[in-house]
Amino acid sequence: MTGVPAAFPSLRRPPCAGRRRLALACALAGAVGAVGVAPRTVLAGKPIDPVARKGAPDPDGALLAQAIAGPQRLPDERARDAARHPFETLRFFGIEPDMAVVEVAPGAGWFTAILAPYLRAQGRLYAAHYGRSDASDYRRRSREGFDARLAADPARYDKVVVGEMPGPDHGFRGIAPPGGADLVLTFRNLHNWMKAGHLDHSLRAFRDVLGQHGVLGIVEHRAAPGTSIGQMIDSGYVTEAFVVERARAAGFVLEASSEVNANPRDTRDHPHGVWSLPPTLRGGTRDRERFLAIGESDRMTLRFRKA
Repeated sequence: MTGVPAAFPSLRRPPCAGRRRLALACALAGAVGAVGVAPRTVLAGKPIDPVARKGAPDPDGALLAQAIAGPQRLPDERARDAARHPFETLRFFGIEPDMAVVEVAPGAGWFTAILAPYLRAQGRLYAAHYGRSDASDYRRRSREGFDARLAADPARYDKVVVGEMPGPDHGFRGIAPPGGADLVLTFRNLHNWMKAGHLDHSLRAFRDVLGQHGVLGIVEHRAAPGTSIGQMIDSGYVTEAFVVERARAAGFVLEASSEVNANPRDTRDHPHGVWSLPPTLRGGTRDRERFLAIGESDRMTLRFRKA
């Protein structure tokens, strides 16, 4: 595969992430953020960083596009690509196939189905899921389904290391990349950890598991500025300012943001919060067509660097 399919516009200059290959450049980038220079706001498909990673094994994203197009992905997963932009999102976070990547709260494996084959040959994927003996029946079943999916396709998933995500009274379990992870990723989960009361604890655990200059990539439903914490928890939408504040308190510097997962049609004032929208459609047939026309939620996409 020599080029990137037209469906995945190439981001030609990925951010300076990787296994200790650009320590000086990344340190300089972190220093710029630390003294208060505003991070770059970027648009979908645009170059996102002035420092290119020399010798990157997937410079134009062709291998990533190949993983996204792979047969391991389910039809209903592909149907969400137009809303979730996996190619542009993962390129924005600076992923390369030789990285150690921790995916936190992978659910049924929507992103895992892309990350596992992409990282299998040169890197390593660590999936931080619920514990097998979790007190919640829902969470146990979620973990069982995830484990079953991986076990059914060893050619793609045999090298995934599955452990437990942080909880109120513990950090990661069974996940300790040698030298630290290059990248920690989480998609649409922060509101759950706010409700459970361990968002700050989890963010600190993310920092601890990262190596020097490691990156935290966050996608989250975006609330209107000024939304209260109670409203955030009830609606599932979180303000960007709150996420940046809590990440900074945990030891991260905001490096860049992207509007790749923005949705201007989302008014963010639905009767069932973000769950009114697809794919959940919690309201059933009530206003279903209107919510389908809106599509998935408006989302922030933020890239943080370990300070």
